[in-house]
Amino acid sequence: WPGDNSPCGEASGRGFCQDVVISNSPVGTQFPFSGIDDRENWPIVFYNRTCQCQSNFMGYNCGECRFGYVGSSCSVQRTAIRKEIFKMTMAEKDKFIAYLNLAKRTISPDYVISTGTYEQMNNGSNPMFADINVYDLFVWLHYFSSRDAFLEGGGVWENIDFAHEAPGFLPWHRFFL
Repeated sequence: WPGDNSPCGEASGRGFCQDVVISNSPVGTQFPFSGIDDRENWPIVFYNRTCQCQSNFMGYNCGECRFGYVGSSCSVQRTAIRKEIFKMTMAEKDKFIAYLNLAKRTISPDYVISTGTYEQMNNGSNPMFADINVYDLFVWLHYFSSRDAFLEGGGVWENIDFAHEAPGFLPWHRFFL
């Protein structure tokens, strides 16, 4: 975390760095392929350590406040109400559209996207990543989690969906929105 120059804000008590632990449970029969998709055993293919944030901190480096909290120490609770767009005033709609347009013109300061599979990246020795604007990052996240799987020899495994057919679909979509 840049605030104290320690990984995950550990020096400030925001969080600590830990190894990623993935499940070794067997997969179901709906998943006949193994070792062919970057989304299997996510996120091990791209990184093996993450921040475990504490208290009301969150984010990839524990540098943000958990939803519903604000302030420099994320200790002030603030309830956010998501309004139905059809019940917004014209000024609220204009502000909403302005923020969407701003997101389309703002390069994400924190995230890049993968433009190829790990195999295409020659097992990581030829990184393939690109900058992306904030709006398209959300579009890409949705695409990446629900796209078809690419098989060896140029084949495509259609109708595999790591987003909509998973047990965490409802909370994932709510968080995503």
